[in-house]
Amino acid sequence: MANILIVDDDPAVQLTIRLLLERAGHQVTAAGDGRKGLALFEANEFDLLFLDIYMPGMDGLETMRHVRAQQPQIPIIVISGRSITPDTYAEPDFLKMATKLGAIASLQKPFRADALLAAVDRCLTAAQSSSPPHIDAGSGSR
Repeated sequence: MANILIVDDDPAVQLTIRLLLERAGHQVTAAGDGRKGLALFEANEFDLLFLDIYMPGMDGLETMRHVRAQQPQIPIIVISGRSITPDTYAEPDFLKMATKLGAIASLQKPFRADALLAAVDRCLTAAQSSSPPHIDAGSGSR
């Protein structure tokens, strides 16, 4: 199966994603921030990345920029626990922004296990094609 890197500052999220992916037969490595994730990315071969957008130090968008500069075709799934509800006073929709900057899929926390696994399968399948499409996995409540 795939070798997957999870970059998220929440140990509970890391563990949840790790367990789901390992049960599906994938190899998983985790990092607690963007700098550690980037170091692991540079030292290893990964087939897919999970990037949390909001992390201390180097956030997910900055991490994605560095990853894209080194390996433009690697599929990236961005995740965030921030609200995506439209509000004139709210901050921008960073999940949507991340997909415009190169992420293939996005998941709103909390997400369902089947939504996460479906997004992984679609991203890995899309990575095998010449031009991977954008996949909006949403919150899993659809």
